[in-house]
Amino acid sequence: MRRFRKRASASLGSILFWTLSSLITLLPIYWMFAVSAKSRVQLFGSPSFVISSFFTENYTSTLADSAFQRYMFNSVVVATANALLVTTLALLATYALSRYKLPGKENLFFWTITNRMAPPAVFLLPLFLLYTQVFVVADVKLFDTKIGLILLYCVFNLPFAIWTLRGVIDGIPKELDEAAFVDGANTWQVLTKVILPLAKPGLAVTGILTWVFAWNEYLFAATLTSVHARTITTGLAEFVTVTGTNWGRMAATAMLTLVPALLVLGLAQRHIVAGLTFGAVKE
Repeated sequence: MRRFRKRASASLGSILFWTLSSLITLLPIYWMFAVSAKSRVQLFGSPSFVISSFFTENYTSTLADSAFQRYMFNSVVVATANALLVTTLALLATYALSRYKLPGKENLFFWTITNRMAPPAVFLLPLFLLYTQVFVVADVKLFDTKIGLILLYCVFNLPFAIWTLRGVIDGIPKELDEAAFVDGANTWQVLTKVILPLAKPGLAVTGILTWVFAWNEYLFAATLTSVHARTITTGLAEFVTVTGTNWGRMAATAMLTLVPALLVLGLAQRHIVAGLTFGAVKE
């Protein structure tokens, strides 16, 4: 009886803890939604958490805005292309570093992650000079282009992706590679037919994280774009003007930017499972 009471109290405490944590996490999102549902008069007249009426003009004006449509399209293209490119390159690099005996392999792994240790602001001035002067002299246009942002995000996301996939590739038994080679498979077939299916959970997590990093990035997008390749994060800053801040439109735009992220998480959620390699060793 005492053991049952202890388990019940522990379970109740766990439920209360996670409920409180969820409420604290969702509170800023609810507040943002409440702001997006009010007009300027309501916001500055009597701000409150309660949504008494829904001011739809914040959303309709945002959806009809051509600048918002362009920014959203740019963000989707840049984030998706970056996630696909980074995940593919990280899989190839991690497989090579994990399976082959390369000199200084551990030092190379550590060197890749050092690119993520420095704050992004350190690279801002050199990258700006590269994009606006050095590449221009070489007749390569990367400033204010989507391909420029995609390649730049690869520089910072690829080390993180390699370290994320390292544990996934190391967790796949090498005996599977050897068995495939014995059956006549080449390296590419081993990678695509053996490693890729078993590494899907890790690839899904890596792809989601790199996609989110590229989707949320602001500093480089604001500095290395001007008109054509501006992303949705830079578009949010345009609501802050010298005459005031349109909080309702800004909050509505922020709420709409959550939709693609939720769709990506929903589509990739079924791939995020554990234990796919258990019992996969060929006897």
